[in-house]
Amino acid sequence: MKQIEVRNLSKIYNEGEQNEVKALNDVSFELEEGEFVVILGASGAGKSTLLNLLGGMDNSTRGEYIVGGTDVAKYSSKQFGSFRRKDIGFVFQFYNLMPNLTALENIELAAAVADNPFDSREILKKVGLEKRANNFPSQLSGGEQQRVAIARAIVKNPKLLLCDEPTGALDSKTGASIIKLLYDVANDYKKTVIIVTHNANISECAERLIRIKDGQIASNEIVTNRIKPEEVKW
Repeated sequence: MKQIEVRNLSKIYNEGEQNEVKALNDVSFELEEGEFVVILGASGAGKSTLLNLLGGMDNSTRGEYIVGGTDVAKYSSKQFGSFRRKDIGFVFQFYNLMPNLTALENIELAAAVADNPFDSREILKKVGLEKRANNFPSQLSGGEQQRVAIARAIVKNPKLLLCDEPTGALDSKTGASIIKLLYDVANDYKKTVIIVTHNANISECAERLIRIKDGQIASNEIVTNRIKPEEVKW
């Protein structure tokens, strides 16, 4: 079942002027519900721009972004706010947890703004941190903080989980465990997970690999010889 359809999506700065910049240029692809996707590209390739558009954090210049049959690209600012809150789960490189809240409270805060959230304690258990529920972020390791961040994103029961360099601040062993967790989330909860990264090794365990270069899709392929997340070499 198609969940996401991106059609000729573009983001152009200073359009029509001499110093026009095409950060994203006529990008098109489709994703199935529950796919585990890696968008791979070097710095400046356009992957962060694409992530911002997919997450409703920025408006496209033109094109369509259809989620569940609705063209999100046509949303107003108020509709974008609701889209981010209800339909998108974000996982960033640097966790962005509330330092004065416990692990459980960080998750409960996200659940409170969702229409149909999962149970916060159940999700905390899912990411293996039920015994750390009352710990503050400063009392957690980097890997544990990222697990809380993933739990915070999942608990909203979003349509799409967007991950921006989720292992960038972690060592190789911890990074591999985070990728495995994201993979398990995609499968267990039937969530479409998109990891945006410059780390080519992560793409080896993707179900779909989209390469982006100079603001355009360089390739879009189903990965046939996937390896398990825990087998990724760093």
